[in-house]
Amino acid sequence: MNDNRSWSYGWVWSAIALIGVGVSGFASATPSDITRAEIQGGIGVGEPATVTSGMSAQQQRPESPAPAGKILDLESAVRIALDQNPLNRAAREGIAVAKEAVGEARAPFYPDLALNAGYSRWERHAFLPSAIGRLGIPSMIGPTNDWFSGLATRYTLFDFGQRRAELKAAQAREGVAKEEAARVRQDIALEVHQAYFGLVAALETARVVQESLRRAEGHLRLARLQKEAGAVPQVDVVRAQVEVADAGLTLARAESLVRIGRGGLNTAMGLPVETRLDIDTHIRELTRPDDINLTEALNKAVEVRPEIRAAEQRIAASRSGVSAAKSAFGPKLRGEARFGWQDTTFFPNDKDWLVGLSLDLPLFDGFSRKHKLAKAKAEVSKEEADSAHLAQTVRQEVWTAYSRLKESFAVVASTEALVRDAQESLRLANERYKVGAGTITELLDTETALARAEATRVGAQWDYQIARAVLKRSVGDLLADGTP
Repeated sequence: MNDNRSWSYGWVWSAIALIGVGVSGFASATPSDITRAEIQGGIGVGEPATVTSGMSAQQQRPESPAPAGKILDLESAVRIALDQNPLNRAAREGIAVAKEAVGEARAPFYPDLALNAGYSRWERHAFLPSAIGRLGIPSMIGPTNDWFSGLATRYTLFDFGQRRAELKAAQAREGVAKEEAARVRQDIALEVHQAYFGLVAALETARVVQESLRRAEGHLRLARLQKEAGAVPQVDVVRAQVEVADAGLTLARAESLVRIGRGGLNTAMGLPVETRLDIDTHIRELTRPDDINLTEALNKAVEVRPEIRAAEQRIAASRSGVSAAKSAFGPKLRGEARFGWQDTTFFPNDKDWLVGLSLDLPLFDGFSRKHKLAKAKAEVSKEEADSAHLAQTVRQEVWTAYSRLKESFAVVASTEALVRDAQESLRLANERYKVGAGTITELLDTETALARAEATRVGAQWDYQIARAVLKRSVGDLLADGTP
């Protein structure tokens, strides 16, 4: 069983952190007059998101183009991943291997049939009674040629349940392979959800940084106007220039995170890392966690999780192993038949046939059968204990995922108010600075607070979506009917 996956990418939080640092505007070096009059590639929610860095077209590395006019949504991304991800193909091949093992376990229920042909030249000493030896009969036979051809068959009539037990064990292992394939599909879908929402968060973060840069440029223009009017000192202009420079650096880092996120989503889908993607970035509807029946989710997870079902199949396989170990204490009855021709010439003429039964009953083997049976019983107990622990772990995963979903929902609700208050605070600080009642420090501090609030809202919105996907994965229905 896999460990519970992380419900948010660390690099998204890195973007949030660097926004807070970048827009603070306190740099030690004396900056040059830096402005960016135009920000290219603005990202709007619900539009194909493309972030363009400040590099020239010649400096940017080309990317594989996406199909014109096509926007990738989450459901399509999951379907592509299930079709292209090598892990899913490996899981399907694992089912094929287990299926062939079942066919192999059925083989002993059929008779063995073989065509035999051979040649040998031999000479042997015959140990004859002394009376016969005195008659002048030679004691050596041969040398002679021995040619043989024919058919031979063997069939196990009774084996004390060994074949049946081995077949049941193979069928149980096939069930394990199928459940493991289902687990892999769920994990792939969760990885795509995380990568998809992580990329959307990176795109939205870049948009927030672009907006922060636009506001920084507005502050710089305002500071210059105030300086020309003699209302503020030159230091206000320098401080505003620092803010613009730092916002530009932060945007470059945010664009890098977008490229990294795009590569991560491509990898999760099983596509080349450089594939160009335009994804759907509209905000999905938020579901109140209180609408989820937690008790029902806990019970459902124990019933439908592939890991639980695989554990049940392992228990069945180990129990069949006990039956197979017990069969070693019983007799085995086999039938045998042979028909052919044998002679001293290349085309033998003399018929040679045999029909018979054989009974094998082991009496002593150094206590090997006893130890094998004890080992099989211990394996059953081990699998049952593992299954019980797995059920507890699954319930704990559901509990944790539900708690994180509630937390993220509450954070989303609080960040909306936080952003509104920060926007109003910046508006008031901007008005105060225009009339000379406020300072550049007050203005930049409120700008920093707004940037952090917007970044926190971005992280909270998409962390909620990831938390929701993690909860569905922990319950086991992330891929209900094959779709997310």
